[in-house]
Amino acid sequence: MVTDPIADFLTRVRNAMLAGHKVVEIPSSSMKVNLTKILFEQGYITNYKVESDKGPQGNIKIALKYNRLTQEPAIRSLERVSKPGLRKYRASSDIPRVINGLGIAIVSTSKGVMTDKQARKENVGGEVLCYVY
Repeated sequence: MVTDPIADFLTRVRNAMLAGHKVVEIPSSSMKVNLTKILFEQGYITNYKVESDKGPQGNIKIALKYNRLTQEPAIRSLERVSKPGLRKYRASSDIPRVINGLGIAIVSTSKGVMTDKQARKENVGGEVLCYVY
């Protein structure tokens, strides 16, 4: 039983990248699909596909992205910020900038899951889920 599905998602992606896998399969949920969409839109993964026919909840297949020359992963760090035991909420003015704007913070707001830049632009705060860079 997984008590923190977002941490499980991040750990599966992190472990697959460290092992050099090209594709990783993750059990699906709406939050995980939204996280995957943001990673794709920001250019951290190559592609993804949501398969709803596999099991009761379906799977997400994520094609990981690597540098062509050095074979280093595009994602250097995935860090969970808000945890089930200690939630971290921030106002739109207090949302942190990751590596001075080079990375992204993924925030769950009342208008949906979005990056820190989008949350500041729409002037909404929320729960800071993770940092990606």
